[in-house]
Amino acid sequence: MIFKDYYKILELETSRVSIEEIKNAYRIAAKKYHPDVNLGNALAEERIKDINEAYRILSVPASKRKYDRTWNAHYEKTHKKIKGKNSILEILIGNVEKPQEGKQKHEKKNPIRGEDIETEITIGLLEAFYGMEKKISLKNTEGKLKTYTVTVPKGIRRGEKIRLIGQGKTGQEGGKNGDLLIKINIADDRKFKLQGYDLLTDLYLSPWEAALGTRVTIATIEGETKIYIPQGIQSGEKIKIPNKGYPNGNKTRGDLIAEIKIMVPKKLELDEKEMFEKLKEMSRFNPRNE
Repeated sequence: MIFKDYYKILELETSRVSIEEIKNAYRIAAKKYHPDVNLGNALAEERIKDINEAYRILSVPASKRKYDRTWNAHYEKTHKKIKGKNSILEILIGNVEKPQEGKQKHEKKNPIRGEDIETEITIGLLEAFYGMEKKISLKNTEGKLKTYTVTVPKGIRRGEKIRLIGQGKTGQEGGKNGDLLIKINIADDRKFKLQGYDLLTDLYLSPWEAALGTRVTIATIEGETKIYIPQGIQSGEKIKIPNKGYPNGNKTRGDLIAEIKIMVPKKLELDEKEMFEKLKEMSRFNPRNE
């Protein structure tokens, strides 16, 4: 039976880790080898199966303890085996010196992994919110233009990188190819600005709506919703609409924050002008005294 080192699969160096550290390692590994960012890569598909299997065992304290007993026994056995071989060699032939360069005609060369290539693309806020497929064209090492299909996952974060395995520079001496890393920039929408996980927008009100209070319809990134405007609200004040912002990666979202801007009509109808003049005469309000 082949022993699977779940800690190595999750890129953990020791079994002495907390459940939270295991969860964090799983999130990083799952994102790195996710099928959406490794289209057509059979190795990545097998790797994600092992990653899910490792997380399923190690994330539950009871099954982790049971696995750790096997892991410790395997590690100790392997360690003793290697140490024993070295000790026997030292007893029989003493310290083994490395062969000098050029003395072996058929010296085996170490495989060299190809270098990673990094680039970046800019997508719109709506594209980042809903996810998308985007084609990008880059020149390869031979100077030829190559087109890649990039799957941008829903709710990707600003500055996050997508890895295309094996699409970097060619490896040498049988080494693996490097990867293509694509940094994602997110451009603000004309209606919304992304700040952390919150979306910022402007909400325009008439003077009478602000003075009397009202219910208005406000646009969100995925439709519309109604909110209550309290009486006497001022320009610059902000209203928070919970869970209507950007996904934060924990199955919840940030907030939609609407900044109030009170607008005065540039041109008044005759009856509107008369009402404002009447209000001016009867009102005691003076904003400069507030």
